[in-house]
Amino acid sequence: MVRKAAAICGLALEFRPCATVEEAEFGAGIVPVLDPGGFELDDMRFGQVSDATARASFNWLLRGQQLAQGGLLAGLVIGPMDSIALKKVGISMDGPDFEPPDTFQLRLSGTLRVVPITEHIPTREIVSYVKQDRILKLIRLLDAQLRRWGIAEPRIGVAGVNPHAAYEEEKQEIAPAIAAARAAGIRADGPISPDSVFRMALEGRFDAVVTMFHDQGQIAVKTVGFAGACTVFLGLPYIRIGIPHGTAVEIAGTGKAQHLSMLAAIRTAAALANGRLSELPS
Repeated sequence: MVRKAAAICGLALEFRPCATVEEAEFGAGIVPVLDPGGFELDDMRFGQVSDATARASFNWLLRGQQLAQGGLLAGLVIGPMDSIALKKVGISMDGPDFEPPDTFQLRLSGTLRVVPITEHIPTREIVSYVKQDRILKLIRLLDAQLRRWGIAEPRIGVAGVNPHAAYEEEKQEIAPAIAAARAAGIRADGPISPDSVFRMALEGRFDAVVTMFHDQGQIAVKTVGFAGACTVFLGLPYIRIGIPHGTAVEIAGTGKAQHLSMLAAIRTAAALANGRLSELPS
């Protein structure tokens, strides 16, 4: 399958199958491929989804997580997966294998880095998650992670949840969390109006922004640069990265799909696994 994909793209690469990670051989033009089995090429058709491919993609995800948790991988990059096909075989993308417990998803697009305190929840429930303990937990985790990636004194902007950051949630939950973070030596500022905080980050005033819900930050990230964006899961002992788009089965096998998000994810995994956020392009 990977040989066929490389041929479509006109790439002269040598793919070397390996049974275990330890057997992998690396070199110029060499791509080791770990084949966990359980999938036949006859079950795949470009431009079509199937129960077999859905189950295989999920099993490969589980295999990657197992290897990473066992310390055999420094980073895991997850390609696009078809949520409809997965749902047909009884697998939900809102489950713990896709959103591991006690993790937060940091989105990166150039110099804009955004992480929300919540993910896929109904808008009507957002305010119930805007709590001091949860916000402070994320600020601390983000600060510690950015330091491990080479930013000596991270500057973190915190968005409000309401227009102009001017209502009860800002005063009773968000502001106290920021005050507690600052008392612990973290350079956190806010709550800042959601219509201003992303511009401030793009101007270089913050190294990352904490938001109160998924789309609040995603809109900014995807507007600044959809192609080339990727997502890092904070709270895991290894680097796990996803990309912000689907499978685009209608153009599969044509060589037309944009590759920049997957390329950014791979480059980001390599840089962060080595603790060098500065190596990423701005």
